Amino acid sequence: MVPLLLVLLLALILFGAGFAVKILWWVALAVLVLWLIGFVARPKNSSGRWYCW
Repeated sequence: MVPLLLVLLLALILFGAGFAVKILWWVALAVLVLWLIGFVARPKNSSGRWYCW
């Protein structure tokens, strides 16, 4: 019974990690798109930085 529970627990952990990694890929893609838009749409008369930090 214990090995079966360990296998089920491992399957749940791997499924959760896979789901989290998939979400992180989408978040990284969204941040990259926003960065590219900010890089292209920056003001021409500034010092080259479009962010304030």
